[in-house]
Parts: sequence; C-alpha cells; structure tokens
Amino acid sequence: MTQRVLIKKLNANAVIPSYKKQGDAGFDLYASQDMTVPAHGTAIIPTGLAFAIPEGFEMQVRLRSSIGLKTPLVIPNAPGTIDSGYRGEVGIVVRNLSDKPFAVEKGERIAQGVIAPVIMAIFAETEELPASERGTGGYGSTGK
Repeated sequence: MTQRVLIKKLNANAVIPSYKKQGDAGFDLYASQDMTVPAHGTAIIPTGLAFAIPEGFEMQVRLRSSIGLKTPLVIPNAPGTIDSGYRGEVGIVVRNLSDKPFAVEKGERIAQGVIAPVIMAIFAETEELPASERGTGGYGSTGK
C-alpha cells in the first residue's frame, strides 16, 4: 500500500527521506544541523522538514535501531506522533542517558518515520463494561 505525502524543505541542509530497502516500514530522518545533546539532557534535533500527513494517517517517529544500540540517545516519548494537521518542522526529541555530552552531526540519520493509519474512536459512556478473562489485572498481573 502506498500513500502520497507532501514534504517541504525548510532549509538547504534538509534531506528528503527515502526507504532504503523494498518492504521497509520506516524511512530515515536526518539531522539538519550540528548540535550537542547535553549530558542527562533533552534536546530537539531539527530535520529541516515539514510534512503534510494526509487525514486519517499519522507519522510515528522512532529512534533508528543502530542509534539505540550504539549511542546513549533515546526518544523519551517513543514513538512520537506527528498528526495530520501539523505543518511545522519535524524535530526529533532525544534524551542523552550519558554523563557526557553527545554530538550529533548534520546529515546524520538519527531516527525513522513510519506512516500509519489512524482509527478514530467513537466514545460511548457506560455504567458497566463487558467482562473479559483478564478483568482488571494489569501492571505485570500476567506474569514476569
């Protein structure tokens, strides 16, 4: 399945994303400037891109697996959601778990985006919920 997504470059350093291999779910998002994420700090890495995500879809932003494996960076709200109505610059919110500042270079593949359908719920208040096997058990109630 394909979906057309309009993209606007907001600066000359922005890189239009593409899928690296046929069948990939995610496309790479690149840092559009050099920056340093402070030790134990949080920062927004700009991509230099704005997207027009079609209504009925969202863009999920996730850390690239190699960044998660080889660096102290995490995306604290992963996956981040870019709603269809947002037209501003997409930035990657990262947290540095290290005791040392972490440098991100312009043009570095830092995250990946996934375009996903969104189902809009119709909420209906009720006095009782239907029973289920699990019931109210949560927070580890199904085992380790």
